[in-house]
Amino acid sequence: MNDNEFLTLVATRSGLPSEQAAAATRATLTTLAERIDGGEARDLAGRLPSGLRAHAFGAGEAAERFGLDVFVARVAGRAGLDGDRARDGVAAVFDVLRDALDPTAYEQVVGHLPGEYADVVDQSTPFVRRRA
Repeated sequence: MNDNEFLTLVATRSGLPSEQAAAATRATLTTLAERIDGGEARDLAGRLPSGLRAHAFGAGEAAERFGLDVFVARVAGRAGLDGDRARDGVAAVFDVLRDALDPTAYEQVVGHLPGEYADVVDQSTPFVRRRA
């Protein structure tokens, strides 16, 4: 999957215009890199389309511990979106990540997140169907 395909899927699944979907994607990857440890962030970055890799590198080796509400608030602030649209963007990005990564790699990423993230990292149902 290339950058454009990834971003188009995020836009389609989130219902966001393409510019907002791109901003939500970058913000979600940056925030995720803060939430998981540095090695896992580097592994994730290496599996992403080339134009998105830089956004998945964490600032440090140690993961920051914060809940889903803080995650969504950080994405909203970085992407210039309200909370509901940011949450839709986050869920869509995780959904596209699930499609773009092999199942083991996706599990390695989301396995570091607490249970409260289940709404956005659901591995069983595609985002569009969850929202319906």
